[in-house]
Amino acid sequence: MRKYILFLSSLLTFVFLTGFRSEKPLKNGDIVFIVNPSGQGKAIQLATKSKYTHVGIVMIENGKAMVYHAVEPVSKNTFNEFVDMSADGKYYIKRLKDQSLLTEDNLKKMLIEAKSLLGVHYDLAFNWGDDQMYCSEFVWKLYKHNLGIDIGKLRPLKDFDLTHPAVKQKLTERYGKNIPLNENMISPGDMYDSELLE
Repeated sequence: MRKYILFLSSLLTFVFLTGFRSEKPLKNGDIVFIVNPSGQGKAIQLATKSKYTHVGIVMIENGKAMVYHAVEPVSKNTFNEFVDMSADGKYYIKRLKDQSLLTEDNLKKMLIEAKSLLGVHYDLAFNWGDDQMYCSEFVWKLYKHNLGIDIGKLRPLKDFDLTHPAVKQKLTERYGKNIPLNENMISPGDMYDSELLE
């Protein structure tokens, strides 16, 4: 009985530390969400009403889970390295419900595009152009370009909650008085809430 209790305690500790869905093997195309409220993270949480501040996409290469994501610059890290970026070590994995869309050909195209964007600078202004990328834009476009689907609905900046002082401060730092209120954006939270994911 004591051994069982110790085992159960260890298992619960593992799940708590690593996040949800940890018992399931990672697959190509999985979307990984983490929380890091440092820097601009807190403003993102306040504006989007979501705890998630960063997102990446999983690609299995040579049997190893790698995560492609837009930081400065767009990078590729091992899954563990990516999770280490989380403030509390937790992560959450979401997966496309219709896995039939992730054909070998589509995955190959997604990987080719992801690799082609390595080194692209991070987009601090959250513009929708392709010359720079922010994290949710990067993953959203990989799905849009190669599968033709929208993982989350684009919204103009003005649709987010811009009232908190911390959000106002970041907007002023980035744009001065010329805030692009009509610029379409995709947030980690809107991707997380997509009905196409489970």
